Amino acid sequence: MKEKRKLPDEEKITGFFDSNTTIKGELTFRGSFRIDGIFEGKITSEATLIIGDEGRVKAEIDVGTCIVRGEMIGTVKAKERIEIHDKGRVTGTIITPRLMVEEGAFLEARCLTGEAANFYQEAPLNQNID
Repeated sequence: MKEKRKLPDEEKITGFFDSNTTIKGELTFRGSFRIDGIFEGKITSEATLIIGDEGRVKAEIDVGTCIVRGEMIGTVKAKERIEIHDKGRVTGTIITPRLMVEEGAFLEARCLTGEAANFYQEAPLNQNID
């Protein structure tokens, strides 16, 4: 009997901002969420955040997984992993146990990964990590 292949979270999008959308504020969601527009504020979820090719996010982010294909400025804390794809641009602070950066991606950030990230996972985003 063939096992059913589990689809990655990225393929099960439950929320979406398109490229003509600009939002400022706080975003909380369940399931995966994709931003192809402009968002400024705070994002909180246990699930996956995808910043699409046209997405521009300036925020404090605390999620399960963050996939960056567009631009992200600020602090991102991911409990599982952060992926920065070839056209992705990240400026700020990254806190995650696993970080994947594709060739061609732009990364100008303070990165806390592995055991250092585990130490800071419980810290509030606005706490100074120096």
